Amino acid sequence: MPVGKLFALASVAAFGFWKFLRLVYHELRSPLRHLPGPKSSSLIYGNMGDIWKAENSILHEQWVKEYGNTLKYKGFFSTNRLFTMDPRAINYVLTHSSDFQKPSQVRYSLSQILGEGVLFVEGAQHRQQRRIMNPAFGPAQIRALTDIFLAKAIQLRNVWSSEIADAAQNATSTRIDVLPWLSRMTLDVIGLAGFNYDFNALNATEQPNELNAAFATMFTATQRFSIFPILQARIPLLRLIPSDRARKIQVAQRTMARIGKELLAKAKAAARAGTAEGGEIEKSSIQGRDLLTLLVKANMATDIPETQRLSDEDVLAQVPTFLVAGHETTSTATTWALYALSQAPEVQTKLRKELFSIETETPSMDDLLALRYLDFVVRETMRVHAPVPGTVRMAMKDDFLPLEKPFADKHGVVHDSIRVKKGDPIFIPILAMNRSEALWGPDAHEFKPERWDNLPKAVSDIPGVWGHLLTFLGGPRACIGYRFSLVEMKALLFTLVRAFEFELAVPASDIRKKSTIVQRPILRSDPTNKAQLPLLLKPCQKGA
Repeated sequence: MPVGKLFALASVAAFGFWKFLRLVYHELRSPLRHLPGPKSSSLIYGNMGDIWKAENSILHEQWVKEYGNTLKYKGFFSTNRLFTMDPRAINYVLTHSSDFQKPSQVRYSLSQILGEGVLFVEGAQHRQQRRIMNPAFGPAQIRALTDIFLAKAIQLRNVWSSEIADAAQNATSTRIDVLPWLSRMTLDVIGLAGFNYDFNALNATEQPNELNAAFATMFTATQRFSIFPILQARIPLLRLIPSDRARKIQVAQRTMARIGKELLAKAKAAARAGTAEGGEIEKSSIQGRDLLTLLVKANMATDIPETQRLSDEDVLAQVPTFLVAGHETTSTATTWALYALSQAPEVQTKLRKELFSIETETPSMDDLLALRYLDFVVRETMRVHAPVPGTVRMAMKDDFLPLEKPFADKHGVVHDSIRVKKGDPIFIPILAMNRSEALWGPDAHEFKPERWDNLPKAVSDIPGVWGHLLTFLGGPRACIGYRFSLVEMKALLFTLVRAFEFELAVPASDIRKKSTIVQRPILRSDPTNKAQLPLLLKPCQKGA
């Protein structure tokens, strides 16, 4: 073997051994070792393999019953992870976002799909990006985008109506896998609403355009569970080793970067349009519709200090972030809403009756927000079927997490706070909190929109930015686009539930949840683990 390769391998091995020693030293000092919790089932995967095989949150909820609200479980390489259901502790972590950041390996993995946008950056850089982006996600801007949501929802309705018409005439209902169609619809929406860019994904006769194809390639390449990407996330030197997965991601990233630059140039031109030669843009005069143009205008405003402006690279980094956050999460949430409605025909009927109280098929945002039962259905979907079931933070310094209720460690010692060391990972249990029986009552796992008429007092302690839920997180890093997602979801349900009756096309026992970036439905009977939700659709009419 050439000397150069031997030296490279020796360097990687030495760096890996050094990282291992640091890891062992940290674990020996971490106060998390005193917490109760399950035994590791694998030296390399810890409990992560078991979590991956099970449905989201199931194991966490079992561990809470066995070990209490505050415990540890094993992450990769058998490192200790803090898990707590204590609302006060979670609120402390979320509101002190500079002291509890995403671990570097998680940030690297996210950057493979999301880029280095607002979901990736931390600290002062995050505050800077967020400050510039906030106006683009305010209520007034979402109100201006509502007609795009409805137009694309109507286009999807028409596609499904054509599919039904093309089916056998004697069929009472038609089987449609709704997930890929909802994904196409939300991709079209984020293209127009985000970048004034037409994916035309709902037009089944068209070949996917290159940005659509690049996004799909990147997403598919990163959703496999394997050890090498985990090692690459922890050991940067290993990222230099070529792999088929890395090549696919790099090709897709280059395509997205090139098209992103074109979109940015177009958005800058639009931002300058309408101003007199040498004219100035001020924050108060920012107008427009697509998010990228609004972001560029806000960044170009003359009354913003130079130190608060974003570089072109920072603006470009938001393109993949917008794509994923504004596309996958909403399509997945709406998929689960239709699943829930297919399992609760009485809820579906009650919702449809309310939706038909609106005479037009293109209501305003205010009309949609005024539909009370639709709001209940959306809230309950986001509670039981949160698209992102959990996230992780890492302590950036030694600290104590305050507790609402004390806990006993594995030695029987009672603590009124949780001590963490710098480098300790903390799991934020979004789904587990959303369906905690201690907070929501014994029917917490059931889909019951009526519960929002009279919520248990305990849920007011959940530190979420919306609806007494952790679905969109809370604190300074709460989801910036939650209003966008909710109004788009309501527009979709408004249009589709008025047009069709939905019934599950397979036994309910065949549906399970599988998480990559978001948790999607798969069929136990399908060995390919393809994400899908086959429903039986039947046209319905007002008053039927």
